[in-house]
Amino acid sequence: MSQNLPNMLENTIQKIREMVDSNSVVGEPITAGDVTIIPISKISIGLGGGGSDFVSKNMNRQENPFGGGVGAGVKVTPVAFLIVKEGNVRMLPVAAPASTTADRLVEMVPDTLDKIASFIDSRTEKKAE
Repeated sequence: MSQNLPNMLENTIQKIREMVDSNSVVGEPITAGDVTIIPISKISIGLGGGGSDFVSKNMNRQENPFGGGVGAGVKVTPVAFLIVKEGNVRMLPVAAPASTTADRLVEMVPDTLDKIASFIDSRTEKKAE
């Protein structure tokens, strides 16, 4: 069996390690006045590869020709910020966007209730006048 595929996979993994390190998960602190903000992210990695040795028509060759490939993808998603101020630390989560209709409806409920309450208050004020 050819050693080309394991070498390709190892080289790809090494390149991913060079791109993504601990600073990708816990970002560099950002200072604004007396507040320090530290971004926190989630990393997702996908990796795949495949290959094959082909039978050589030339029987004098020791090795058979190899064909193969490797692919990888990295996704960095912000999940929260740590806010450091006056010795206190707060975590501010980053809300994921609504992915389903039900999620979008739940997100709309507080705004809709505020609008209804505002409408009722304005009607009540008109009747009082």
